[in-house]
This record gives sequence, C-alpha cells and structure tokens, in this order.
Amino acid sequence: QAQLVESGGGLVQAGGSLRLSCAASGRTFSNFLMGWFRQAPGKEREFVATINWSIGSTYYANSVKGRFTISRDNAKNTVYLQMNSLKSEDTAVYYCAAGRPRTGDYWRAYYWRASDYDYWGQGTQVTVSS
Repeated sequence: QAQLVESGGGLVQAGGSLRLSCAASGRTFSNFLMGWFRQAPGKEREFVATINWSIGSTYYANSVKGRFTISRDNAKNTVYLQMNSLKSEDTAVYYCAAGRPRTGDYWRAYYWRASDYDYWGQGTQVTVSS
C-alpha cells in the first residue's frame, strides 16, 4: 500500500524559510511524478511544484518560481520542498502527491492537474505571519 507522509510545516514569519519533506513508502515510485499542492481556506487545491522521480525534471507554479525548490533523495525515498522568501499568501495546507508514469507529452501538458495524481498524503499546515 503506497503511503506518503508529509512533515516540516509550521509557523514562520514573512520572509522566512521552511523545508517540507514527503516520505514515500509501500511501492516503487520510479518514473512517478512527485508533486506538491496546497489548499488555503475557501480556495481550491492548487499546484505548487513537481519532479520526475527518476530523471529529476521539474515544473513550478509561477507564483513560487524563484522562491521554492523541489528535490528528491532516492536513497531516502523522500521528496523535499524548500520554501524561501515566504509570503502570507503562501499560507495553506501543503499536500504531497504521486502520479503514476505516463508519457512525457502527457505530463508536460497535465503536471499541474491534481486529478492526475494517484496517491496523496494527509497534508501539513504552513502558516506565514506578516
């Protein structure tokens, strides 16, 4: 049974940094897309960043480009989201997700779409105070 467990959330002041972790277990995630999404109160879940587990290619939402970095440690089966220069609008529950292997063309078109991800973690709260 695939399992994704997030950690690292918390309360931070605007301009500060946090690093989220997503520990993956229960199956092999080779060639999966490992993504981070977030959901603020009263808003829809939105894409943040994603990385191909095997080849390391990445995509970012425009709102976080240049501030957030997604990475993975294959030996630890863990995906990270380094968040710098945090803003109050980054406040949300952050979810880790895994999407099964599909063609490169498909993922280039739909890496942002939550419905294309098959496994989800329980979420971790990030609160940025201004």
